[in-house]
Amino acid sequence: MANIKVIEVKDTAPEDRQVEFVERKGVGHPDSLIDGICDRVSIELSKAYISKCGRILHHNVDKGLIVGGESEATFGKARITRPIEVIIAGRAVKKFNGVDIPVEEIAKKAAKDYLRENTRYLDLDKEVVYDTKIATVSLDLNQVFERSKDVPLANDTSFGIGFAPFTDTERLAYETEKFLNGREYKKKVPAVGEDVKVMAVREGDRITLTLAIAFVSQEVRDIKHYIELKQKVTQDVMEFAKTITKKNVEVVVNNADDVERNEVYLTKSGLSAEAGDDGSVGRGNRVNGIITPFRNMTLEAAAGKNPTSHVGKIYNMLAKEISNDVIKLVPEIRDCRVYVVSQIGRSIDDPKNLTIELIMKPGHTVEEVRSKVNDIAGDALKNIAYITQEIVDGQHPVF
Repeated sequence: MANIKVIEVKDTAPEDRQVEFVERKGVGHPDSLIDGICDRVSIELSKAYISKCGRILHHNVDKGLIVGGESEATFGKARITRPIEVIIAGRAVKKFNGVDIPVEEIAKKAAKDYLRENTRYLDLDKEVVYDTKIATVSLDLNQVFERSKDVPLANDTSFGIGFAPFTDTERLAYETEKFLNGREYKKKVPAVGEDVKVMAVREGDRITLTLAIAFVSQEVRDIKHYIELKQKVTQDVMEFAKTITKKNVEVVVNNADDVERNEVYLTKSGLSAEAGDDGSVGRGNRVNGIITPFRNMTLEAAAGKNPTSHVGKIYNMLAKEISNDVIKLVPEIRDCRVYVVSQIGRSIDDPKNLTIELIMKPGHTVEEVRSKVNDIAGDALKNIAYITQEIVDGQHPVF
């Protein structure tokens, strides 16, 4: 395809930089929670549209907010004194060919279900308030949506970015949060709440992991027990890091604690959202699960966008898939960056431009691999409709 460009760049590979910063906001962080909630709403709306109307109808529920509550927490007990507010906003088709779609009901149920699956200590009826501000779709965007027949037309002019492979620092930030929020670790150390934020800073061959962890008050007996838990988490993460990297790793947990004053990070729910920390769609991890200021990335908020024609969602996932496939299938390549941009009203399998930048391994040139890389990208575009079904099936997390 004429609009696919494969080029070699003489750039410093991320692993060779002297410094890297990488952030991962865990599943319980307010920004991640609202991303997950809004995307679940889109998924459930898509399923309802298919069930009632035979196909996914136009919607974008990509504006959402968590307004933090207030709480009182101490060792062994805590209570939420003002509930957390979840606000979901956007646009959606509410009536189609005489069929009513209960958009607000679907959205509130999806939000509650998502919180039930991803938190353990939150009373979803008493400690959370749900509100929806979902209006009907705009006429012009719906007309673009309805004009598509075989392949959807882009309902926005936007771009997506993907890269592969992850550096050790990127993998460590991503996998450390997954480790601490994994089911096995929660059974082992239930005091570790879901709100886990990881900041990884690599300087040369040394990586410092600064972890902010909302400990669950009812699982912590006293200050001595809290200190013991912090030490255990620190040691467990250091051991886990050895499975990811051979670099020297330092782990710091809840650096803002003042143990002498008993001022430590305790929560009732394991979430900072209970005590004033707010969340907004698009402020957290990118589609690849991390925040990387030393890499190119888009500011697009993918969560809640429709999975059929909104390229702000689809192209970010497509770029991620292409970059991973290129690294997996073409061993001569050291680093791959994918950039893809749409034009509103243009078929989504025909982007305005898809550029792939490659850093080659020593002894290899881009001419050896250009055709193969071009074919990988071309095949991904031909099969782009599969991404929609995979999104509805929950196979593509947005954070």
